[in-house]
Amino acid sequence: MANDSSPPNMPEEQVFRYELRIPKDRIAVLIGKSGEIKERIEVASGADIDIDSKEGDIVVTGHDVIKLYQLRDIIKAIGRGFNPEIALLLLRPDYAFELIQLNDYSQHKNHQLRMKGRVIGKEGKTRALIEEITEVNITIYGKTVAIIGPIENATIASRAIDMLLAGSPHANVYKWLEKKRNSLKQIEAVGKKAPELKDEYKKYAE
Repeated sequence: MANDSSPPNMPEEQVFRYELRIPKDRIAVLIGKSGEIKERIEVASGADIDIDSKEGDIVVTGHDVIKLYQLRDIIKAIGRGFNPEIALLLLRPDYAFELIQLNDYSQHKNHQLRMKGRVIGKEGKTRALIEEITEVNITIYGKTVAIIGPIENATIASRAIDMLLAGSPHANVYKWLEKKRNSLKQIEAVGKKAPELKDEYKKYAE
């Protein structure tokens, strides 16, 4: 009789699945030359990516639900205009992806164009300043503004953009950002000297 080496009643490993869609003009970026970007992302996340190039539909499957969630954000980020190298930073546990929908602020196309202009600023200076102060990466694509960066920094950048989209004067937003940058530096300094006090100081700084 053949000897079956598989333990009896051993549960099968669970497979998780996500479905999403990105703009068709970003599919080629996700795939990369000769499929190298797609393959690199699959290896890094331990998941499989099935892409319908014609429709922009994507199905991702894998066994690690956390990495699958990260993979979903990586694909969304590429779909929102990020370079794959930046999007792959989302595999780090201390990085976050923030997506702001302009439709949440206005349904009017002309108003959305003005809002995008407020975030970009003259010659791109406003976006560049937010990126510099908060140490994040920002893309403005279609009807969205997307952010990738360390979790706390991404939250601050998202709040600053929200203020601009809601109509706050640029000068007020810049002052608020400078204050937040100083708080982040103080929190970092406390964390280096006394890690056990970092969370408590963070509450005080906020």
